[in-house]
Amino acid sequence: MKRKIIKELKSWKTSRARKPLILHGARQVGKTYILEEFGKKEFSRCHYVNFESDERLCALFQENLSPGRIINELQFFLDCSIDQTRDLIIFDEIQQCPRALTSLKYFYEQMPELALCGAGSLIGVNLSADSFPVGKITILNLYPLSFGEFLAGIGKSRLVELLRGENLCKPLPQIAHEQLWEFWKNYLVIGGLPEIINTYRRNINNQYEAMKLARRAQRDLLDAYMADIAKHSGKTNALHIERLWRNVALQLARTQNGTARKFRFKDALPGMRGYNRLSSPLDWLEKARLILRTSIVEKAETPLAGFARENRFKQYFFDVGLLNAITNTAPRSEERRVGKECRSRWSPYH
Repeated sequence: MKRKIIKELKSWKTSRARKPLILHGARQVGKTYILEEFGKKEFSRCHYVNFESDERLCALFQENLSPGRIINELQFFLDCSIDQTRDLIIFDEIQQCPRALTSLKYFYEQMPELALCGAGSLIGVNLSADSFPVGKITILNLYPLSFGEFLAGIGKSRLVELLRGENLCKPLPQIAHEQLWEFWKNYLVIGGLPEIINTYRRNINNQYEAMKLARRAQRDLLDAYMADIAKHSGKTNALHIERLWRNVALQLARTQNGTARKFRFKDALPGMRGYNRLSSPLDWLEKARLILRTSIVEKAETPLAGFARENRFKQYFFDVGLLNAITNTAPRSEERRVGKECRSRWSPYH
């Protein structure tokens, strides 16, 4: 799938002051895929290692963090040579090995010619501030596919080009508008996770079957996210985090006029109320990129942060498709709701 972040990756590759790169994002947003595709097309060779699937890799960083020694041992581990000026190395799930993340500082200082990328979904959850090589790395964030990327992913390149070159302050051609409106409603059901979009695309000629299979895949992903929460946060915390995650979705589902309400602490978790009691599980979800927090400001003046209050904010789900799946919203119900809300408004393409 074509992703806009490729342009940023190309700019990183050609930068004179290039630093090791960390690609951050929630699980299943396509971090590994995009880095491997980028490596295959832009470099002589791409070397991939995963710290989660092979625990032996962490041993390479125990003796010391000398880049020369690490690369030498990595060549034996991979059983191939590494060209420091032409190849790309990918450290996937780098949060599983804090010393590997710390080593990026020394790669930047002692081996700047090497192109090195790390990827991780739980970096903010698993690592302390001491592990992070502040100022020595470049960070990019990858999110679920946007509507334009969704259209490209299901093969609607003509509509993508139309949106890219059209002045959206003016009405689009009627036929194009009708097609875009239908695909927009589908996007709200499918969301922007690559696996779900691929499931939908493979069955797109049968809309009923495509939606059914996509929803089944979404529920499987939700189970995987719940397992991740249990694995990385402990049993007690996992229960609180899971309930709070579902509550964020339920609060969004209660929205009546299309505008998300301020997040309400009351009854978010049984027996717990107030920001101080809920801040820890909320922070966990935010660091895992499963929710997006937007501060509410008192005045529209600069700096905006100076007019924000820590305990007043709105919470959004990181993917609209999973939002509908976790609230068990049927695809047809979602289409009716969107149509009703927008009947008296401008279309998003006008």
